[in-house]
Parts: sequence; structure tokens; C-alpha cells
Amino acid sequence: MRSRLELHDLFIDILGTRNEEVSRVYFQPPASLMMNYPCIVYGRSSGDTKYANDIKYHRMKQYQVTVIDADPDSVIPDKIENFPLCKFSTHFTKDNLNHDVYMLYY
Repeated sequence: MRSRLELHDLFIDILGTRNEEVSRVYFQPPASLMMNYPCIVYGRSSGDTKYANDIKYHRMKQYQVTVIDADPDSVIPDKIENFPLCKFSTHFTKDNLNHDVYMLYY
């Protein structure tokens, strides 16, 4: 099973913010956190476990990934959607920010 920190680093690479002082990738942020945009917010959702002969042989964690950007034509959602085992869930706008939500197994 791959690590959440590896996924976090991939998100940082997508945003191109590795050398910035303030992160734009947030894992399960508290409601009081002031975020910088564009950003990627993600958290654990559920998982998928495969069984054979009553023995667990494969398990993947699922994350809900939300891309938040003021630009409605942002390329960031396309980069997230290119992940294997990623599925678009919904889009909504709040406070003039576009939110694209994905379900990602990693």
C-alpha cells in the first residue's frame, strides 16, 4: 500500500508549489484554517478490500480530493483526473471559487 505522504507530494508537484513557504495542499484541514488558492484539499473517505477464501488479500484507501480555484478553466482538475483509479464526483461554486471533487483510490 502506498503512503499518504507520497500522495501529498504528488499533489504539491501538480500545483508546482514545492518551494513556496505556504503550502497549498491540505490534508483534513480544520475549519479555522485560512487557505491559499488555488489549492488541493483531501481527506480519507473509505476504502476497498478484496477477499478470497475469507482472507484479506488487497486493500486500497480512498480519498476525497477537492480542487479549489478561482479560475473556472483551471488545468489542475484535469491533472487530478489523470490519476489511475480516480473518478469525478461533483462540481460546485462557493464564494466565487470553483470546487471540483474527485474520489481517488491510492
